Amino acid sequence: MAVFAENIIAWQKQYGRHDLPWQNATNPYAIWVSEIMLQQTQVAAVIGYYANFMARFPTIAVLANASQEEVLQSWSGLGYYSRARNLHASAQKIMDDFNGEFPQDFDDILSLSGIGRSTAAAISTFALNQPQPILDGNVKRVFARYFSISGATNETKIVQTMWQIAERENPINPQDAISYTQGLMDLGATLCTRGRPRCSECRMNIGCQAYANKEVHLLPTPKPRKTIPQRSIYFLVYINGNDIMLQKRANSGVWGGLWSFPETTSMPEMGQLLPKFTHTFTHFKLHIQPVLINMRKQEKMPNSLWIGFDEAVKAAIPTPVRKILLTLATKKAA
Repeated sequence: MAVFAENIIAWQKQYGRHDLPWQNATNPYAIWVSEIMLQQTQVAAVIGYYANFMARFPTIAVLANASQEEVLQSWSGLGYYSRARNLHASAQKIMDDFNGEFPQDFDDILSLSGIGRSTAAAISTFALNQPQPILDGNVKRVFARYFSISGATNETKIVQTMWQIAERENPINPQDAISYTQGLMDLGATLCTRGRPRCSECRMNIGCQAYANKEVHLLPTPKPRKTIPQRSIYFLVYINGNDIMLQKRANSGVWGGLWSFPETTSMPEMGQLLPKFTHTFTHFKLHIQPVLINMRKQEKMPNSLWIGFDEAVKAAIPTPVRKILLTLATKKAA
């Protein structure tokens, strides 16, 4: 085993995280759910959602038999909702194509929606005792600094170089691979962070080329900055007494499959303007102007329903909608 891997394993056993709710699990389903939730989301935000999701959908069969509405409701607020839709669709595929058993073959795992090479590798390593190299954002950052790799980590050449390192360093022994893989994740999440890395506390600083060359602040090489697109919309917040109108969004696009307010890009002719705010996505900023419109009767719009405030807050809704609902509920209570 390579010295780098030995040191990562030793560090993980002494300083790594050992009490996360999905650690030491042997059920591939539990590992799969955790890995999907952890895509583009920090551990602290995932823990509560993970516990609730597993309680509501304890098996692949239960998840597959649930409605998309139920799955999105449990995911509401976690963001990147395509992950939930893919998880649901893949559970149904497992029931149909794999007799309800999580696939054991790496290529079969890759065939599931929402699973790329690194996610499949983590599931294979943690749940199936089949070591595979991973290369997520945390690992890319550790590799860039430790091995002094210049170049944006989304460039094809750099990605290929890092996969070669990942394959070279990955332990063959399954138990070693588990500690090594978890160690890479932990190191990138806790010490070798994007901002303010804690190099003086890191036992890996001996051998880290960026640390030796005082280049930690330069690596990974920043990706070229792009102008973040901006969009502006009006949320039409129709209310009738204690009921509010929600409209089901299409499965594709922003907040796919969730319940939201009807929206428009044109200023409505009537209604009370509520405080404007901005919701930031990964690739653009959305400026939202809510407009409160009192209705004398509950008129219907396509794919819409009228629902009580208390029920609406618990529905499968995006974070900005919940924010508006809670603000309105507070005003009503006052």
